[in-house]
Amino acid sequence: MVTSALDGPEPQDAQDLVVKALEEEIIFGRLQPGTRLIEDALMDRFGATRHVVRSALFTLERTGIVVRERNRGAMVRSLTPMQVRKIYDVREMLQRQAALLIALPAPLDFVRGLEDIHERYVRAVRDSRHRDVHELNDAFHVALFSGCDNPYLVDSIKTYMFLSLPVRAKTMTNPELLQVSVNHHAAMIRLLEGSDNWSLAQLCVDHIQPAKGAYLAVTIPEPPGARAP
Repeated sequence: MVTSALDGPEPQDAQDLVVKALEEEIIFGRLQPGTRLIEDALMDRFGATRHVVRSALFTLERTGIVVRERNRGAMVRSLTPMQVRKIYDVREMLQRQAALLIALPAPLDFVRGLEDIHERYVRAVRDSRHRDVHELNDAFHVALFSGCDNPYLVDSIKTYMFLSLPVRAKTMTNPELLQVSVNHHAAMIRLLEGSDNWSLAQLCVDHIQPAKGAYLAVTIPEPPGARAP
């Protein structure tokens, strides 16, 4: 966690430091959904200019984990159960379609690249390096879905990965759910060496359900008739 002044970095470097620090605190629950992100407090904490802090908040807003509300400023995004379900409906459609478009069996160098990421992911899980777990998990999925050879589809998948960060954070420190993730990644790699796109597609859908379930299990139910914005 960055808590001291930023001594002398260039504006972009300072912005990146603020973004990374806040992103990590949001992902791992140190900044809870609904927490206000007050510019003056962040300026004092990071020793940064208002421009740097404001630019960092705009960057986080674009990723979907921070929102701005009129007269309230920036805050950590809080997802309702209905919003989670709708986001995951889209994630399922996107990931299923990408998996169906991957040419199987996949080229050896493509599989080896995923195996390398997976091995580093397994070590990060074993060593409880949560930041690396998050980054390597995302790297694995972006690399996997790049095999669909449709960059627009991959960009859409990445957008909804970011939108679901508050949900996915529930798995980052849960040993049982992390082991499920490790097992799923290994199974995906094995399926890439075969010819069954439908099994790969179903696994890519099944893979995102534990985080969704864990989030919804601790979320207050919405009243009947509630609608997602």
